[in-house]
Amino acid sequence: MTTPTTFWRLAGLSYVQYVSRASTAMRAALKEPAKSQSMRLEKFTYNASSWESGVQGAKTEVNALGKAGSA
Repeated sequence: MTTPTTFWRLAGLSYVQYVSRASTAMRAALKEPAKSQSMRLEKFTYNASSWESGVQGAKTEVNALGKAGSA
């Protein structure tokens, strides 16, 4: 008996890569005004901080995936 595999795994993608590509394609297919609204939601920002000895360090704004996890 073989185990079923999802199509995105068969294509060589991780789940995050699949979701990213699918959401980009969905946003590109939308018509205005939904397209501009979804493009606005695509951007994100959050604050991250590191903790040492139970004390919170300075907050760093993260607005790109490349910066995530570097706080």
